[in-house]
Amino acid sequence: MMNAAPPFSADPDRVVFDRTELGAILTVYGRFVAAGEWRDYAMSFLRDAAVFSIFRRATEHPLYRIEKRPRLRNAQGIYAVIAMDGRILKRGHDLGQVLKVFDKKLIRAVT
Repeated sequence: MMNAAPPFSADPDRVVFDRTELGAILTVYGRFVAAGEWRDYAMSFLRDAAVFSIFRRATEHPLYRIEKRPRLRNAQGIYAVIAMDGRILKRGHDLGQVLKVFDKKLIRAVT
């Protein structure tokens, strides 16, 4: 009998979002889906970053990217929200604080 790895084992060479981080991101995502602003997302787990991309439609370019880059832990911060044009909207060490950049956008979308 062959020893197989569990089907969803983590790859040590990839950066991933943990359950708490993903929960926080999906909470924000769900609020915008309910407001009719966002419709799709994609996740990428790379060697140097985990990326959660947000789309209005199934377009080629995401509206926003939420990135986790552990190498920036001692610099600007591990988390960043990046706009479609490449502008860094918010960066920091606390994901909850970084995600607050979307609060103003949700108020504008609902009004």
